[in-house]
Amino acid sequence: MSDLSQRIASLSPEKLKLLAQKLNQKKGDVLSKTPIIPQNRESNTFPLSFAQQRLWFLDQLEPGNPAFNICQFMRLSGKLNVAALEQSFQEIVKRHEALRTTFTIVDGQPLQVISPASVFTLQVVNLQELPLDKREAEVLHLANQETQQSFDLTKDCLLRVTLLQLSQTEHILLLSMHHIAADAWSIGVLIGEITTLYENFSRGYSLPLPELPIQYADFAVWQRQWLQREQLEAQLAYWKQQLGGQLPVLELPTDMPRPTVQTFNGARQSIVLSKTFSEQLKALYQREGITLFMILLAGFKTLLYWYTGQEDIVIGTDIANRNQPEIRELIGFFVNQLVLRTNLSGNPSFRELLERVREVTLDAYAHQDLPFDKLVDALNPVRHMARSPLFQVKLILENTQTPSLQLSNLTIEPLDFEKKTTQLDLLWEIAETEQGIVAALEYNTDLFYGTTIARMLKHFETVLNQVVAKPTVKLNELIELLTTAEQQQEIMHNKKTKDGYKLKLKKVRRQVINTTTEAENAK
Repeated sequence: MSDLSQRIASLSPEKLKLLAQKLNQKKGDVLSKTPIIPQNRESNTFPLSFAQQRLWFLDQLEPGNPAFNICQFMRLSGKLNVAALEQSFQEIVKRHEALRTTFTIVDGQPLQVISPASVFTLQVVNLQELPLDKREAEVLHLANQETQQSFDLTKDCLLRVTLLQLSQTEHILLLSMHHIAADAWSIGVLIGEITTLYENFSRGYSLPLPELPIQYADFAVWQRQWLQREQLEAQLAYWKQQLGGQLPVLELPTDMPRPTVQTFNGARQSIVLSKTFSEQLKALYQREGITLFMILLAGFKTLLYWYTGQEDIVIGTDIANRNQPEIRELIGFFVNQLVLRTNLSGNPSFRELLERVREVTLDAYAHQDLPFDKLVDALNPVRHMARSPLFQVKLILENTQTPSLQLSNLTIEPLDFEKKTTQLDLLWEIAETEQGIVAALEYNTDLFYGTTIARMLKHFETVLNQVVAKPTVKLNELIELLTTAEQQQEIMHNKKTKDGYKLKLKKVRRQVINTTTEAENAK
């Protein structure tokens, strides 16, 4: 166990639950010694952050790939002030430089160019003349079309908003940003500002929001300067030790051969763990002195061990990386990816696996500042055009709820839409809701069938049920229980199929007999 893990081993479950936030706060105190300073804006040309550089490179390989669109769709019912809504978005684009940034190449290097604030136009599409049944169908068509519409990073505003007018009191808001300018946290920032600005503008006020101390380009310059110092080597030392040697590739059994070049076609399915079971899971991770993410990660790695037979398993996760107060209210691409490698060898009990996962997770949190792209460059793994580097599967726990948009005289509800893109083989997104824990699985449709994903979700639920019932179960014993249960289900499925086939034969035979009898009677 590392020194960091030893220091926190005695923390209570309540304190451990807040560990990530405490680590972020602690690092923020250290990083404040090197504050982010606003840069001179005479040229309006700046280097890319490391995260931006990765997405820019991917866009060069496949221009306009919609897999990196961030979409939020909402139904607005009531009296909407369209002018105030447009004015609100206009102010947000003016306020956040990241949304009016374009990208160019100078002397072979990519640069971000901050465009001056210009008039932002809210696109309004009138669907009122369509029949009611066709109106809703057109909404879904346009929403799905929006998810597939690309951004041109060389010239487009990186925020696109379309308002579908269904009637005088019914609208659909389609909102999209490119990931190079925003992340999930940014959605919360945008919604909070829209709420404040719309309320002001709809009442005829022009109260501005507090001025932002810095902009995203200032962070990009600071990041590159900061990582030239001792911090870079300190961060790299840990990751090189953790991920050194032959990094394993997760060999998931796929339904279709893997394409020679990575594709981004995707779909999504989900399950809800009951409120009762979610409480049982909560009681377990509190007893074990860990967090919800850690127990889900251990269960997920057990599932992957069952599917692949591999003991050395590497997956990814996201961390907000908003550990400085200056950047918490910014729209921008700050989220970082962490690589979590766990050894499942030696047939540990699930409780012992939890301890391994706990140590790996805490150490990763303590070294979260190294940009993923710098890590890839430092490790220099063998590149495969068919796979993303370092990991192909990611687990995310949504522990920060995006605030709901609340506007006067309006009822607002999120609009479900079918996402048809994905960036990885599998992306597990888990969230705590009032109904229970929701596990959503986004998958590459060029690798997996929907039926396989549905079964995988049920297997994940089965794993969690088994470990909640018996945390001391050995890993191989657990795998044997899961395999036996799966075999029994397969036998029952085959029996049902066979019985169904017999029943179908009986019906066909009965129809033949009846037809023959009727023919004989007719004679």
